[in-house]
Amino acid sequence: MKLATATTPRAMRRMSERLRGRSKTLAFVPTMGGLHEGHLSLVRLATKSADRVCVSLFVNPLQFGPSEDYARYPRDTKRDLSLLAEAGVDVAYVPAAEAMYREGFASRATVTGLDSVFEGASRPGHFAGVCTVVLKLLHAVMPDEIWLGQKDAQQCVVLERLVADLDLPIRVRRGPTVRESDGLALSSRNAYLTAAERAQAPVLYQALVLARDAARAGERDPVRLRERIVRHVVTAPLARLDYVEVVHPRTLARVDRVEGDVLLLVACRFGSARLIDNLAFRAGAGEPA
Repeated sequence: MKLATATTPRAMRRMSERLRGRSKTLAFVPTMGGLHEGHLSLVRLATKSADRVCVSLFVNPLQFGPSEDYARYPRDTKRDLSLLAEAGVDVAYVPAAEAMYREGFASRATVTGLDSVFEGASRPGHFAGVCTVVLKLLHAVMPDEIWLGQKDAQQCVVLERLVADLDLPIRVRRGPTVRESDGLALSSRNAYLTAAERAQAPVLYQALVLARDAARAGERDPVRLRERIVRHVVTAPLARLDYVEVVHPRTLARVDRVEGDVLLLVACRFGSARLIDNLAFRAGAGEPA
């Protein structure tokens, strides 16, 4: 089937109705374009889990702060559409900002509490923008399931709560973080890294692995795990840490003791690139990741 495109909510809904005809299931992968292997891994998971697949390409202005990188965020729609066609995607939803947010648009969706910590604290209003655009995308696409990437762990938790609280008839699914051979999590913002910054950026994943291994070896104090991560990250001279957290993976609550399911979070700047990473695991020697 040839890749189709829709550029307005109304056109997308009509296309969705046709795609879902005769009891077909529809999976949705929301992206801001600048596609890389991480996005394409979600597309492959979606093609295996549903009869039809829709991918959105939309750089959402609502989730960027005034001094953030909205204007220079990587955009190459022609390349992205070619990749989606090769991957067997059925429809690309490529709306313009004017189609998504008409003049006078004044509504926001929020998930109180989860949207104001960690990434939400560092980027005020970010998750209100994320939740608002995802709700609008879901209303247009009308999928049976949505695929999100584990690399944005807090975003996954926020959107899972949004879907559950609003009783949306959609299954939220996660795909694993995809990494370069040296451990750096794939991100469109990696394109901002200079050669020197790129050489040091894997320190984030290295630090997370060191903390995970310490927990599996018996360390139960989250403060010591945080310190271990910080000590390793600062060995990279170009790294500027934003935050390091040890939390529960489903509630994002900070843990008093490292046991059971644990999520390590880190955010850091390398020059103009702000990178985030995380590692989820079960504490205890010999437990699987």
